[in-house]
Amino acid sequence: MSPSSSASEPAALVTGGTRGIGRVIVARLAGAGYRVLTCGRREPADLPGGVAFRRADVREPEEATGLVRAAAAQFGRLDLVVNNAGGGPPAPAATASPGLVTAIVRLNLLAPFFVAQAANAVMQEQPDGGLIVNIGSVASLRPAPGTAAYAAAKGGLEVLTRALALEWAPRVRVNAVTAGLVRTDENAAHYGDEATLAAIARTIPLGRMATPEDVADAVLLLASPLAGYVTGTSLLVDGGGQRPRFVEPFE
Repeated sequence: MSPSSSASEPAALVTGGTRGIGRVIVARLAGAGYRVLTCGRREPADLPGGVAFRRADVREPEEATGLVRAAAAQFGRLDLVVNNAGGGPPAPAATASPGLVTAIVRLNLLAPFFVAQAANAVMQEQPDGGLIVNIGSVASLRPAPGTAAYAAAKGGLEVLTRALALEWAPRVRVNAVTAGLVRTDENAAHYGDEATLAAIARTIPLGRMATPEDVADAVLLLASPLAGYVTGTSLLVDGGGQRPRFVEPFE
């Protein structure tokens, strides 16, 4: 795909878009008319039609910068960057190894910072600027046992979102989507069997766990002209949070 082939169409970069939530974000953006490049450490067997792939480890500053520059060169512009790559295994805070803690923080906080820095350098030079969306987690608000490093990193990502929005305005907007409990093929077993999943759903005011499509739609909302005056904020997509236990006797 050359920059001139469809230069009027917006262009997006999505990190970690080969599976799970990221893959759905990629598909939603492509369906909305975006030219999309995504990345991962391993090339996937398939991707939605028309989506480009580049091998990259965004935890490495040089690779993050190279990825952003490659997207801008391929498309001739870069309108949207979605920092989706993230995650980490549960680990008790008392015994988590320094290596594991460092790896979780690098992926969930430092990598988005590196990608955002490179994206800002491109977007500041564009007449229409651009938008960076960080995919956060409700763990930053309500950490669960075993998630200390992950929750701390995602909490840092929320603060980073506000800080970058302040520094890079008015040309570049920076927002976050703070996702609640999301059911994907990859994490269904982590939450438990169908009975456990149903019990979890009953604790959520909207009566279900989020889907990857819910998160992707929030990204599209922030990328739409309707959100043109929105920056430095986190859009909470958690179905209303958790029902307080004290209401149960009245139901």
